[in-house]
Amino acid sequence: MTELVFATNNRHKLEEVEAKLQGKIKLLTLNDIGCHDDIEETGTTFKANASIKSQYIYNRYKLNCFGDDSGLEIDALNGEPGVYSARYAGEHGNHAANIKQVLDKLKDETNRKARFRTVISLIWNGEEYFFEGTVEGTIRTIPSGTDGFGYDPIFEPDGYAITFAEMTMNEKNQISHRAKAMEKLIAFLSIA
Repeated sequence: MTELVFATNNRHKLEEVEAKLQGKIKLLTLNDIGCHDDIEETGTTFKANASIKSQYIYNRYKLNCFGDDSGLEIDALNGEPGVYSARYAGEHGNHAANIKQVLDKLKDETNRKARFRTVISLIWNGEEYFFEGTVEGTIRTIPSGTDGFGYDPIFEPDGYAITFAEMTMNEKNQISHRAKAMEKLIAFLSIA
């Protein structure tokens, strides 16, 4: 079976990706390969940050791998929080503070159009490939739901009357930005 390192230790991302792979590829984490380094995301785009992660792993371990970067882009905030989604309110991974920051900035805004975007950088046999996925939606005025992570409680995808945080993982994995990018990666690997 094909082995592939996912350059993350984010449990939520791992669960989503493993559910999408359905056992077709053996997914290895950074812990699985003994990498405990904190890979600095110094890029100014999702593509750059995804590439930093995959290049870091490939250069040190010479293993087929992929890294991703994703975030929320809100039209009324000129694409913010974008690449700073995880640390929008200052502290990395403080989801409640990040959500509050977004809702405060959108308080008097009628345009609540937004999208989640994921870019994956795959290094396969030394060559780098990119896959992107987006999902369009709107930002709710108050959080709703307890599943998912990050901005899921305030993001309502187009065509639905519930947020990502109100969906099961299976429902979210049918339409999410990460799922769409992963589908492209899986399709590529089936012919690679």
